[in-house]
Amino acid sequence: MSAKTQRSGVSEKADAGPSRRYAETKIKYTNEPLGEVQVVPDFLPSPAELAFREEGVKVTLALSKKSIEFFKSEATKHHTQYQRMIRRLIDAYVDVQDPNRQSSRTLRDKAAPRR
Repeated sequence: MSAKTQRSGVSEKADAGPSRRYAETKIKYTNEPLGEVQVVPDFLPSPAELAFREEGVKVTLALSKKSIEFFKSEATKHHTQYQRMIRRLIDAYVDVQDPNRQSSRTLRDKAAPRR
């Protein structure tokens, strides 16, 4: 939240009891210049890309206990599945090692900047 946007106090409705899940707040907007603005290119995938599901192949793989504990811990922090994180790690490795290989990853994944 910017310094130009201020929250006022919690409304009286917030004290309505346990049936209310969230407190209502009011935002006071000011008419001040925004400063330097940067236009960001559209990076969102199309609905067709969101519906795409890559074909998977089930494998049995024995990993070290410390590796699984790490991925489970990180997956919990990022609200995802640890198997998905491992799969994406391996896919990223393949993409870097063999860039000429035809990838079935979505355009969204390809367009995302690598860090």
